[in-house]
Amino acid sequence: MQGPFRAVLPLVLASASPRRQALLAGQGLHFSVRPSAGPEPAPLPDEEPATYAARMASLKGQDVAQTHPGAVIISADTIVVVGNAILGKPKNPDQALDMLRALADQWHEVMTGFCVLHQKHRVHVCRTVTTRVHMPLTPETLLRAYIATGEPMDKAGAYGIQGCGAFLVDEVQGSYTNVVGLPLRSVMDVLLDIQAIAPFLC
Repeated sequence: MQGPFRAVLPLVLASASPRRQALLAGQGLHFSVRPSAGPEPAPLPDEEPATYAARMASLKGQDVAQTHPGAVIISADTIVVVGNAILGKPKNPDQALDMLRALADQWHEVMTGFCVLHQKHRVHVCRTVTTRVHMPLTPETLLRAYIATGEPMDKAGAYGIQGCGAFLVDEVQGSYTNVVGLPLRSVMDVLLDIQAIAPFLC
């Protein structure tokens, strides 16, 4: 895909997320996809959500970096937080409905921890970006209709802002792509800083 950047170093995305892949590809970057097969442990006692998101991203990135030491590894982990409670992916439609009810009529936070690693050059940059999202009250009939699409079942917090779940959200404060699953500007800034990518000049 044509875009304003080109990869200078080999890039590997440690994620099977088609949304993250689309965001990077839209910038003109060529990369390999190698999802991490490592476990995703629960938060540690008293671990802050932002710290947890960054730790998960780091674990995923390090797992893939072991077999790709010469490449720049991009990894990420997105969580939805209400208060200090982390909402994962729903296990069934009833749990999805409970999550959407919990998010209704209030603000919540979407946090994406991301890491850029390059073992060869000893690069290990991990950060967490937070976006505030507001959901108004939505009739339960509409929530059930959304759940029936199947979209919520592989989404943290049981919704996807980039899909048909966009109607659930009325305000976003911060990075929109962060809610999609990758804070694109922050990731690109790191890749530019370590000279893993460069502007493409025709």
